[in-house]
Amino acid sequence: MPARLTLRKRIALEIFRHVRKNRTKLHDLRVLFWECTLRCNAACRHCGSDCRASATQPDMPAKDFFRVIDDLTPSVNPNKVMITFTGGEALLRPDIEQCGSELCRRGYPWGIVSNGLLFGERLDSLLASGLHSATISIDGFDKAHNWLRGRSDSFRKAVHAIERLAASNIVIWDVVTCVNRNNFDDLPRFRQFLTDTGVKNWRIFTIFPAGRAARVPELQLDNRRFVQLMDFIRDSRRQGLHVSYGCEGFLGNYETDVRDGFYYCSAGINTASVLADGSITGCTSIRANFHQGNIYTDRFVDVWEQRFQPFRSRSWTKKGQCADCSMFRYCQGNGIHLYDDNAELQVCHYKRL
Repeated sequence: MPARLTLRKRIALEIFRHVRKNRTKLHDLRVLFWECTLRCNAACRHCGSDCRASATQPDMPAKDFFRVIDDLTPSVNPNKVMITFTGGEALLRPDIEQCGSELCRRGYPWGIVSNGLLFGERLDSLLASGLHSATISIDGFDKAHNWLRGRSDSFRKAVHAIERLAASNIVIWDVVTCVNRNNFDDLPRFRQFLTDTGVKNWRIFTIFPAGRAARVPELQLDNRRFVQLMDFIRDSRRQGLHVSYGCEGFLGNYETDVRDGFYYCSAGINTASVLADGSITGCTSIRANFHQGNIYTDRFVDVWEQRFQPFRSRSWTKKGQCADCSMFRYCQGNGIHLYDDNAELQVCHYKRL
């Protein structure tokens, strides 16, 4: 069984419960993801959306997304809503710079999530278009990274991307690493490599069994390694490196030791996504049965205000392994992206610990 929460941690969690309730009540939109393409130039073993080089779903026309933005603008302060391009690989679209410039003209900061394959050669034009933030995926040294990404040049180009970002010193950026059995033992050396390359912010994720990842056992850490990963992150932070575990789930006594704040799933509370087919949901990792509308049939603002109850009222998750869990008041059933198409929880991080 996981260790009991310390009294200090429990008091802090009780305070944060009220913070989360207030955030949910206000549900101020702060991050809007645009899944602008399902095309991808990698073949990642862990891909949750099963993207391909030639996707059957065509790219969403930029004018359709900007209708959403222009409808949203009277309801928000654009300066406080981050628009993030994702995919697939967003940079397979030739118009990303034009889209970024249009967002800047409307007052929105924007960023991009990229596998790094095209990022280095596009950085100058992205910066000229007002790029505010960037996330580059790099999953260990060359052998482990290239295995995960399905391309022999992937590591080299991802490193080139982060070297260019480190040299530019203009945008906010970080590196994301998906930890699995093939890169786990290299984490201490890889931490030093990232530091030497100029990385200041490092986010670590584990891989949940969905999409392609469900068919690759090497992607999953056993519980012993999962605990060791939490210890590695905690110890790295104590050494002064800004490394954090992603927004995966509730971590008991590791809360605030491995992240900057307490866990909560912001999907549908402060975060929304417009997917490539126009679907409106909380985040791009969430399964289809949590879609709340579609930009081609609904106003985004109406959906955001009126249809996100499954994200904001989590009583429906108090079932199965969550039914009698004493941590439910803090966890609220974990992240919605961890539920399958039958609304059953696939992974409980607290029990893994």
